[in-house]
Amino acid sequence: MSFPVVDETHDPALSSWVQGADGHPHFPIQNLPFGIFSTQNGVRRPGVAIGDHILDLAAASADGLLPESAAHVFAASTLNGWMGLPSVERRALRRALSRLLSDAEWTDRVRPMLVPMIDCTMHLPAHIGDYTDFYVGIHHATNIGKLFRPDNPLLPNYKYVPIGYHGRASSIRLSGEPLVRPSGQRKPPEADAPVFGPTTRLDYELELGVWIGPGNMLGAPIPIADAARHIVGFCMLNDWSARDFQAWEYVPLGPFLAKNFHSTISPWVVTAEAMAPYRVAQPARAGTDPQPLAYLWDAEDQAQGALSVALEVFLTSAHMRATGEASVRLSQGTATSMYWTAQQMVTHHASNGCNLNAGDLLGTGTLSGSIPDSYGSLMELTEGGKVPISLPTGEVRTFLEDGDELSLRATVSAPGYVSFGFGECRAIVQPAR
Repeated sequence: MSFPVVDETHDPALSSWVQGADGHPHFPIQNLPFGIFSTQNGVRRPGVAIGDHILDLAAASADGLLPESAAHVFAASTLNGWMGLPSVERRALRRALSRLLSDAEWTDRVRPMLVPMIDCTMHLPAHIGDYTDFYVGIHHATNIGKLFRPDNPLLPNYKYVPIGYHGRASSIRLSGEPLVRPSGQRKPPEADAPVFGPTTRLDYELELGVWIGPGNMLGAPIPIADAARHIVGFCMLNDWSARDFQAWEYVPLGPFLAKNFHSTISPWVVTAEAMAPYRVAQPARAGTDPQPLAYLWDAEDQAQGALSVALEVFLTSAHMRATGEASVRLSQGTATSMYWTAQQMVTHHASNGCNLNAGDLLGTGTLSGSIPDSYGSLMELTEGGKVPISLPTGEVRTFLEDGDELSLRATVSAPGYVSFGFGECRAIVQPAR
């Protein structure tokens, strides 16, 4: 397994000369995530977050401050080229950026290339050719299964195969872009026939996004021992769901209009290299669970293929924002609730010869814990709408209403290392059109 290694860029004593970077909750120098930004001139270009600033990589490359082999990457308006670089080149680039932003001798030369985030507009990091959403959160799968199949919540294939479906890449949007309530078919329990109209059971799904780096040729599977080098980084992902549409349409082919109307991602790609210290062992399977088939099993992946990422979901209603009420935390959990690792997701996806490409995005599926406070969707928290959630203003929620804002947060941590976040992943629900 070719996992990135811990090096001097992860040193907890490392500090930056960029004001506000040290101790930043999301973007200290130990993170250095990549994104695409623009300023008033509207030109989209690659950047790296450091504190409350963005280092303009196009400018740094043009000034000869970055490896010459990556110059073509930073002349582009997406990160697809950077994502496709070999891991050895990405690591060299990270080390070069770390030196530029930590060594004070570079201050005068690099400072003009820093742009305050407040003056920037963020854009999708890559042209997303394909998007696949998995279902690897076993507690979520069990909780949802109990609502429909109390006696048999998990179908027999779940513990043998990483379940997934192909989603809609064209409707993935960046954090901050409003979500328009979708319309579609639903069949109320008391009705004899379906009706068409806005969803009445709008939900969120707390997920991690997995960005694909170097791809594979059509017909050439990705061995599990090689899967890590095909992952370039991670982001937050909210795969919004219309539960009433989903209940009506998912048989026999699975999600369609219930899922393809909007998915929200955080703007920054937290690199696989940055995540090196925050890898942990995959939780052991229950003794009665089957051993994964050989093509999905790798001892090193089981030893360090999981991620130490704390996850949180916050909600504010329009009334709460108008009255100055703080957001309500709906749940908190961890990415170690994944039954399958990100590497197993990649290997299974390509096991039939499917070709993955740089800039493809995989979703983990909803990541819920084993107790209600850690559930990653309203469908679980409200038991399918039966148990309302009370807000400080006296409002109640079973599913999302117009004006509600959802915000997902992620924080990595490990003993002896600096914690950092993934940046915001939020959207406000607007009325149906």
